[in-house]
Amino acid sequence: MQDNLSIMKQCGAFLEGHFLLSSGLHSGGYCQCAKLLRFPDLAAKVLKTVADRVRELNLTKVCGPAMGGVVVSYELARQLGVESIFTERENGEMRLRRGFSVGPGDRVLIAEDVVTTGKSTMETVRALEEQGAEVIGAACVADRRAADCEFRLPVYAALRLDIKTYAPEACPICAGGKLKLEKPGSREPKKD
Repeated sequence: MQDNLSIMKQCGAFLEGHFLLSSGLHSGGYCQCAKLLRFPDLAAKVLKTVADRVRELNLTKVCGPAMGGVVVSYELARQLGVESIFTERENGEMRLRRGFSVGPGDRVLIAEDVVTTGKSTMETVRALEEQGAEVIGAACVADRRAADCEFRLPVYAALRLDIKTYAPEACPICAGGKLKLEKPGSREPKKD
């Protein structure tokens, strides 16, 4: 896993600084997996550490929630020799579209770029289980879950990151006053 962190830093996928997260919290680190996934050889190397751990799970499909899980799903499925599908939002709910399907007998691994709260993962689990699939676990490039995060699936991560987060009023980085606050993610931060 240490090699994976080195690769993430090398390609600019692990950032250090002062970041505004979609939760509204601040942090000193941020994982931008799109920067890794732009290099297929590096992404394949990092995700091989996950594929090797799930190879014996008798999977039939890998499913990534759009958008962050699509490329991760594809690469894991390629390495495992199974089908890659993805869910996307339709009327605010994660669904299989584009003719993708699952059913009884399918053993599916959910693939994400980063797992933080597990919200999109669990939405995808519901969409697949409603159609009779068995969800075996979740795979990701980076597992950022807090110790108190309740998550019912095993998680297979290429990298485990313990990035501290702070309420804006208690942020030591803000108090230091040296680093500008950046918003690197695509989702708008929660408003109180």
